Amino acid sequence: MTDHSDSVHPIPDDEFWQIYRRVPRLTVELIVPTSEGILLTKRDIEPCRGIWHFPGGTVQFGELVEEAGRRVAGRKLGINPKKLEFLGYIEYPSHFQTGLDSPVGMAFRIDGFTGQLAPKIEVSEFGYFTRPPENMHAEQIEFIKRFGNMG
Repeated sequence: MTDHSDSVHPIPDDEFWQIYRRVPRLTVELIVPTSEGILLTKRDIEPCRGIWHFPGGTVQFGELVEEAGRRVAGRKLGINPKKLEFLGYIEYPSHFQTGLDSPVGMAFRIDGFTGQLAPKIEVSEFGYFTRPPENMHAEQIEFIKRFGNMG
């Protein structure tokens, strides 16, 4: 099984998933507005391979949520956010209902950054969207509808 975290687990991957299929998993979701639209990435790993989504990752044990957002922004997008603005949370009942896990994403808007925006890992492609694509988690589409234009 592939390691689905943003860093090396302190426990083996199969044990990680045994745990996170039974308890809520805290994640960060990064909303990166640009003049071209919101940055979305297409997952290149399971679960949810081929789905467009907000770049994100699991909050590690002992890690502060905002620190996780900065770590994920650097590791997955190659950027260092100047400011992270908390927008709200996203629950994923579709994950639980299909037996995956039960993530709760803390959504942060990145307001300015240094570095070259270039999605790096676990991504088959990326793009900028002014409307959500069809092949996206329903919960993230609803989040975009609630907040409207986040650019």
